[in-house]
Amino acid sequence: MTEKLSPQDLDQICENQCFHLPYFRAMLRSVEQSFYPREGLPEPVLDIGSGDGHFAWAMLTRQKYFGFDPWLEPSKEAIELDVYHSITLADAHSLPAVSDHFASALSNSVLEHIPDVQGVLDEAHRALQPGGVFYFAVPNHRWREKLWGQAFFNRLGLKSLARRYEKFFNKISRHINLDSPEVWTERLKQAGFARVETFNYFPVWALRMLERGHVGGLPNLLWKKLFGKWVLFPSRKNPFLRYRKIRKLVDNPRCEDGVCSFFIAHKSDGKAIR
Repeated sequence: MTEKLSPQDLDQICENQCFHLPYFRAMLRSVEQSFYPREGLPEPVLDIGSGDGHFAWAMLTRQKYFGFDPWLEPSKEAIELDVYHSITLADAHSLPAVSDHFASALSNSVLEHIPDVQGVLDEAHRALQPGGVFYFAVPNHRWREKLWGQAFFNRLGLKSLARRYEKFFNKISRHINLDSPEVWTERLKQAGFARVETFNYFPVWALRMLERGHVGGLPNLLWKKLFGKWVLFPSRKNPFLRYRKIRKLVDNPRCEDGVCSFFIAHKSDGKAIR
């Protein structure tokens, strides 16, 4: 990573997520959010899968992004946050973007949901300037293998139930591409990227905490329906936010056997990359 974040920066990252999202989503997003300021995002920035805009809003860089997303309702929320130069309703397989335009692109926890993801990687490469960089974060193959419910049923010898649980959990998570870093790297090279860096993050214990949080976070859904907020009492002292646990995780986000992978894909600038 190119830049070191201060403890105050990491505090802000955790607050931006924990005070606005259910804790099981906040813990993963806090870790991921810490990667981009460390790497830097040269402008103009393309955001593939901008969604409701919360992730871009939470960024320490406070840059203006160009958002692309196929869904109208979350895009309306993103517009209200005023962090995008523009938001375009578009399928990522066919971005209405000028070729060789963006200095950097990001796609956070999006590509695992998209069928025929190769076409999206091709489009990201086309839209980047020579020498541009594409950053993205996705769950990897270990996500499928390390679920708590799956391990529980396997310990009981109920392998059929373990398989059903794994399929059910990933179905409700809308996961399509749970692939190894090697598979993603090959896709990126096929798209034309000249050099790919990657590392893993999010340990198994964090995955299982997130997994159980889908049940523990049900009250947050009620708050959202009734009051328009996921979190009613945004405070580090609120035990239901798991702030201390999440803050500790953000301090040391990388782990070799992590269930997620972060990618930094470089487009050739026409010169030899060393």
